[in-house]
Amino acid sequence: MALTKNQRRLRIKSRIRKVVSGTGSKPRLAVFRSNKEIYAQLVDDVTGKTISAASSRDKDISSANGTKTELAALVGKAVAERALKAGVETISFDRGGYQYHGRVKSLAEGAREAGLKF
Repeated sequence: MALTKNQRRLRIKSRIRKVVSGTGSKPRLAVFRSNKEIYAQLVDDVTGKTISAASSRDKDISSANGTKTELAALVGKAVAERALKAGVETISFDRGGYQYHGRVKSLAEGAREAGLKF
């Protein structure tokens, strides 16, 4: 039987997570994308803690008008600014099994523009 779309994404996600992990000096930028919103968080996998997070549901981002792709870029900028405040400059990007395309790409480019290095 063929896999469902979500089962296929979770299989890809586990394959990515075998390689990509975050440390205190180089955390993992994890992306979750739902139909309406997008979420990003910086994770230190060694200690199991979230360093910073941002989503399209944050008040300053949700009040901005625009397409979902434009909001994803704002989320990338927000998580990058919070990361720089926490003293993080370089990250490893975890696309979460999604294609590097559309909203995920927009989030990554927004984070790069705000000063994070991948």
